[in-house]
Amino acid sequence: MHRLETRIPPPVLMFLLGGIAWAAARLLPSLSIELPFAAAISAVLILTGLTLNILPKFAFRRTGTTVNPMRPNDTTHLVTSGLYRYSRNPMYLGHSLLLLGWTLHLHNIASLLATPAFMIYVSRFQIGPEERQLSARFQDEYAAFCQSTPRWL
Repeated sequence: MHRLETRIPPPVLMFLLGGIAWAAARLLPSLSIELPFAAAISAVLILTGLTLNILPKFAFRRTGTTVNPMRPNDTTHLVTSGLYRYSRNPMYLGHSLLLLGWTLHLHNIASLLATPAFMIYVSRFQIGPEERQLSARFQDEYAAFCQSTPRWL
């Protein structure tokens, strides 16, 4: 079995970075900011993030393929419908939106760095290795999917 380069599952990483963002907001109050409509924007981002995490799991289960981000070798079907018409990684996009909603709620500039940190880490250590494995397993079908669908949005 080929192991991914990441050792931290993306949902765990999201929660870790959310905790670090919270600590940064508490330790660096001088970087606090007031954003207009922050509560409403945070709520919309969090609800959208949850939706982007839940709906793809149903699509994966319907096709009988794995939702475990640490075991892409167990993938039996390439899902390209539903949300996957717009993003090759809606679940990771959902994690990013959840984290962004949380960090906006914290009202701290330093906390906002958690979201790009998540996206950079996941792109390098999760998505890249997943893409290599999916490309090897589904070859032409995956190449066409990559041509028609962006990695994030």
